[in-house]
Amino acid sequence: MTQTPDAFAQVREDFLALVADVRPELHRYCARLTGSVIEGEDIVQEALAKALYALCLSPEVPPLRPWLFRIAHNAAVDFLRSHGRRLTETRAEMDDVAGYDDAPDPTAVRAALARFVALPLTQRSAVILKDVLGHSVEEAAETMGTTVPAVKAALVRGRAALREPEVVEAPAGVEARRALERYAALFNARDWDGVRALVSDDCRLDLVSKSQRKGKQVGAYFGRYEREDVRVAPVALEGRLALAAYVGGAPAPAYFILVDFDGDGRVEGIRDGRYVPDSAAEASFEGLDGGG
Repeated sequence: MTQTPDAFAQVREDFLALVADVRPELHRYCARLTGSVIEGEDIVQEALAKALYALCLSPEVPPLRPWLFRIAHNAAVDFLRSHGRRLTETRAEMDDVAGYDDAPDPTAVRAALARFVALPLTQRSAVILKDVLGHSVEEAAETMGTTVPAVKAALVRGRAALREPEVVEAPAGVEARRALERYAALFNARDWDGVRALVSDDCRLDLVSKSQRKGKQVGAYFGRYEREDVRVAPVALEGRLALAAYVGGAPAPAYFILVDFDGDGRVEGIRDGRYVPDSAAEASFEGLDGGG
């Protein structure tokens, strides 16, 4: 039987309510796998869409938490492969398994998202599931589709790698920073004509989880900001330049905006996370020269 749009909307709403308690954990997992709160949000949305479709075809609901994590893990792996990310696997060697400690590693809990991306995927996944999210090694093995010894070996290696001193790199060059600061200054001055003048004719806009626009349609995007109390500040977000968006004078950013510039300092891409504010809680960022 074909469902009406209203009926499907209700089913979707009921499903989102059902997974509401698990969703933040899914995002923490996917954000750390990809090294990006925004890409992590994209993967969670894709995973939940796949789960909803599967439930519509199934007569009963499977054990929700492990099932959703397995779907999210597979969606994240597909994303990483499609974007050419390194997916080096680890081997379950007995020496590694012998060095396994069941207690969570505090270094992993404190590690920034960018630190996880440097790990091979199996190590990355095992450390996030066990140390960050508190899953058992058996649950981690089920999510990853591997064995318990393989998870233990990955944990030993991944934890050791995270304990190595972090190499901090500058998020971008001087010109990119100047371009972002100029954009932020015009934005905060409410000089919308000036902001629009910076936008290139073929600029791409991605309102995450909402819509995409391109070219002349991007200019209308600033209309909503004209009516709102939003201030932006350049920050270093997960190793790259970004804008932290502060709403109504709040001390913490509500979300982040990524702005890409071409060689002439004109805006060629905007990725605005205003519709996924939960992602901001997972972000690791620093103000530039004490800003933010």
